[in-house]
Amino acid sequence: MGALLQVKEAGIQFGGLKAVSGFNMELNQGELVGLIGPNGAGKTTSFNLLTGVYVPTEGDILFDGKRLNGLAPYQVTRKGISRTFQNIRLFSELSVLDNVKVAYHSLAKHSILSSIFRLPSHFSEEKVMEEKSLEFLKIFQLDRYKDEKAKNLPYGQQRRLEIARALAAGPKLLLLDEPAAGMNPQETHELMELIAFIRKQFDLTILLIEHDMALVMGICERIYVLDHGQLIAEGTPDVIRNHPKVIEAYLGEEVTSDNA
Repeated sequence: MGALLQVKEAGIQFGGLKAVSGFNMELNQGELVGLIGPNGAGKTTSFNLLTGVYVPTEGDILFDGKRLNGLAPYQVTRKGISRTFQNIRLFSELSVLDNVKVAYHSLAKHSILSSIFRLPSHFSEEKVMEEKSLEFLKIFQLDRYKDEKAKNLPYGQQRRLEIARALAAGPKLLLLDEPAAGMNPQETHELMELIAFIRKQFDLTILLIEHDMALVMGICERIYVLDHGQLIAEGTPDVIRNHPKVIEAYLGEEVTSDNA
């Protein structure tokens, strides 16, 4: 079986600036892989290339053997890729339950007319969406907050809700952009357990951007390292921890710390 995701010499240029160049990556079904690098290395830009936010100016991105170049973000989502964001992007004034239902609505099969005229197909699908959304909230231990506005949740719970919403779209590949940002050590530990759980529970492939090296080294099987928009290393946590180019990119002090 071929790789689930293949990135071949992908890159993007903004004017005269090459933000990412010659980026290569392969993810196999079921892997949990990290993407790290200094600030400004091109990590989130790479996520934006994978999800259709940016269109590559060079190279190809293949998912399940099909080219993604040029697809809009909603089309990429329907292909089976979901993401979270570095800065939480919930619908703050909507309820916790409605935030998850939004993901199901993006995949809804009933027509606009059936919604306008309140046809049986509309109500039956809405009922299924609500039931499935509640199931996700229970998995993430958020069901007791279902009627709360998303903005009223504690920070760690908002992160959980964003991951729940991403999973509700039914992805094969989940992209997590700095999920531990702003979390305390206890929340980070719980997040590590949650990521391991959802990977197994939903048979997911996960690509993770994170600055918390203890988290990355603790759960990722392989790690890619970017610096100045270019891939400088790839390998197991042990390989990356001692890689001279990674150390030179000023990650060495963190990666080789006792916390790693």
